[in-house]
Amino acid sequence: MTIYNNLLLRQENGILTITINRADKLNALNSETINEIHSAMQQVYDDETVQGVIITGAGPKAFVAGADIAEISQLTEVTARSFSESGQEAFSMIERCNKPVIAAVNGFALGGGCELAMACHMRVASTGARFGQPEVNLGLLPGYGGTQRLTQLVGKGKAMELMMTGDVLGAEEAKALGLVNHVVAPEELMPRCVELLQKIMSKAPLAVGLVIEGVNAVYNKDENGYQTEANAFARLCASKDFVEGTSAFLEKRKASFTGK
Repeated sequence: MTIYNNLLLRQENGILTITINRADKLNALNSETINEIHSAMQQVYDDETVQGVIITGAGPKAFVAGADIAEISQLTEVTARSFSESGQEAFSMIERCNKPVIAAVNGFALGGGCELAMACHMRVASTGARFGQPEVNLGLLPGYGGTQRLTQLVGKGKAMELMMTGDVLGAEEAKALGLVNHVVAPEELMPRCVELLQKIMSKAPLAVGLVIEGVNAVYNKDENGYQTEANAFARLCASKDFVEGTSAFLEKRKASFTGK
C-alpha cells in the first residue's frame, strides 16, 4: 500500500480507513494532501479487496479544519482556478466511487473539511463535531464543491444562509438539517462507522454501487436519472447476485453475494 506524507491508510476486513494526518495544522488541506486523496481514492477504485472506506482526521480536535490558508493566500486568479478544480476532481472521486465511503467527523469540519465530508456518501459525527463554510470571512466562497453539495443536502435557503453568514453548526443541528446521518459519542465514532459499513458490505456489491450511481444522477443535469435507474435495474437482473438474492429469499436462507 502506498505511503503518503499527509495520509495514513489502514485496511482491515475489507474496510480501508484514510486518515488525514496533519494534526499540527488541524488537518488543513494543502495541494499535496488533495493530490494524495485523489491517489488514495484511485487505489480504492483499483483494489478489489477494498469493499468500503472511512475517511477521518488525525487527533482529537479536527476532521479537517479547512484549507491551508498560508497556501491560499498566495493564489492568483489563474492559479486559484486550477486549485479549485483539483479539489473538485479529488472529491468527485469520492462521490462517484461505487464502494460506500463514510466520513467519520471527529471535530472541526470547516471549509474544505466540510466539503470533504459532504463528498462522502454518509457522515457520522461525534458530539463535538462542528460544520461550516466560513469562506466569506476570507473574502472567498467554497471552492471544492461546497456551493453545490451543501445546497443538495440542506436546501437552497439554508445553504445560502450558512455560506453567506459563515455560521458554524454543532453536530445535532447539522443532523437536524440533513447534513449528518448519525451523531454518537466520540468513543463510538469509529465503531459506528465500521458497523454501518459492515451492514452495507453484507448486501449485493453491484446493487450498492448502482444505488450510488442512481442517486448521483439526481444531481446531474445532463443525465436522465430515471433512465439511469432503469438501466441499472436491467443490468442487475442479469447478475449472479440477483439469482442468488432471489433464490435465498425464496429458500429462506442468507444470501451469499459475490459481486458478479
